[in-house]
Amino acid sequence: MCAMKDVNRRQFIAASTVLTGAAMIPWSAKAATPASSSTPAKGQARRGGVLRISVDQAANMLNPHQARVVPEYLLAELLYSGVTRLTQEMKAEADLAESWTPNADLSQWTFTLRSGLTFHDGSSCTAKDVVASLNAILDSKNASSAQHNIGPIKTITATDALTVVITTDGPYADLPVMLAYPAAKIIPASIADGQLARLSKEAIGTGPFKLVSFAPDRLVVVERNPHYYDPKRPYLDRVEVVVYPDVIAEGSALISGDTDLMQAVQSTEFSRLSKSAGVIPLRVPAGQFLNVNMACDVKPFNDVRVRQALALCTDRGAMVDFVANGFGSPGNDTPLNTAYQYFMQEPLKQVNYARAKKLLAEAGYPDGLDITLIASDKPSTRTQLGVALREMAKPAGFRIKVQTMANSTYLDQVWKKGNFYVGFYNMQATADAVFSLLYTSTASWNETRWNNPDFDKAVQSARETVDPAKRAELYGQAQKLMHEQVPSVIPMFFDLLAASRDYVAGYQLNPRGAVFRLDHVWVTDKAPNRKQ
Repeated sequence: MCAMKDVNRRQFIAASTVLTGAAMIPWSAKAATPASSSTPAKGQARRGGVLRISVDQAANMLNPHQARVVPEYLLAELLYSGVTRLTQEMKAEADLAESWTPNADLSQWTFTLRSGLTFHDGSSCTAKDVVASLNAILDSKNASSAQHNIGPIKTITATDALTVVITTDGPYADLPVMLAYPAAKIIPASIADGQLARLSKEAIGTGPFKLVSFAPDRLVVVERNPHYYDPKRPYLDRVEVVVYPDVIAEGSALISGDTDLMQAVQSTEFSRLSKSAGVIPLRVPAGQFLNVNMACDVKPFNDVRVRQALALCTDRGAMVDFVANGFGSPGNDTPLNTAYQYFMQEPLKQVNYARAKKLLAEAGYPDGLDITLIASDKPSTRTQLGVALREMAKPAGFRIKVQTMANSTYLDQVWKKGNFYVGFYNMQATADAVFSLLYTSTASWNETRWNNPDFDKAVQSARETVDPAKRAELYGQAQKLMHEQVPSVIPMFFDLLAASRDYVAGYQLNPRGAVFRLDHVWVTDKAPNRKQ
């Protein structure tokens, strides 16, 4: 039975409206709107035209190595290239490297670069630039989000101008995929070796587009790179990235034709857009999730019983209904779901208030617990989840105050520092990637400070194992530990939703959520003729 049915509906909706405004939590799931994951191909790719894509927050970081949010990953991909890039199927394909081969035990990989690569400033891109870029990413003082997400790299060497040899700490089958991490872009060695500050104002990459103007809170414009390694791409002359902080205004801009592609659509807007003439709804199941992070090194969450109690208050099916309008699936307190290769199915946790109360009492809180949950205003589903959790947890004795703040403030003051807050993450390319990003003791974004040695060991062993069956067993152990000890409550996963005008062709909504491949996109002759 849905735990939320015991809550006064008017009180719940009124409280939701105060916190989220127009983005109110729906009471029941809406019918899933049929949608494809890609725009129609519509014949041969056509060169020319302008694509205007909207995003819901600013891309404040121009340095690709420090990209943190989706619009920043978008710019990094437009302006820069990686050693490899990610396909729709979460596999590695050629980018700057045209081929790669491992040694017998997968502990050393040799990457062969394309010949004739050039940066936007006309300088050559060679193996030395790859080595310098990856070393800069691995240097902790540079604070790259990719530091722990490009693999357990031991050494990187250039044996000649086109050959890079990467040695890992042990066998590592995922290296080509992990080098496609959205922030792992290649920059000139001269910048990587001491001039990284330049990347806050300049973009000197090898990507399919070159930077024209950068007004992060309003508009970023890029134009075709005539010296891109693939002479056929990109097809577009220009891409304009427009910021729309208001979700209703963003959707209306697409309906009116002021924009051509909406990078992410909230579930509350998806039905409206799907019914609009000339708009193509896009939808793909994915591993994107919200989580409720709890600092496992301080009270009250250093007691596993408190974390377990909160998990037992969470109605996962109701969360999908209320927060995602039915466009998603229940979560079970691990960051893996059926979108991942090594997902392990466990019985879905059910609401059990009696057990939750008992655990709280055993932890020293027989009269319940008062605590503040922080939620960024981007995306608004963070606050929606917080309000839903507040109401769900009341019967067990949790008295949760939900505090919403601007995303910029959240990133500066709460993210990786707070003790109880709502996180939001895209799907990663592999199980190792998401564990190493968020939950191992050495994770780049170790928000929970869980630091469980048994979990670390299982992830490390899986990383070094070639046999798929053994890897599945080890990743299963890691998931079981998370399921039992609950470093964060992960109640639900989102389907990814987007929308485009019907003259946009070749776009695929990638489950990863931070992969766009706009160099493969074109517009038909029905597209508006925007002056350049």
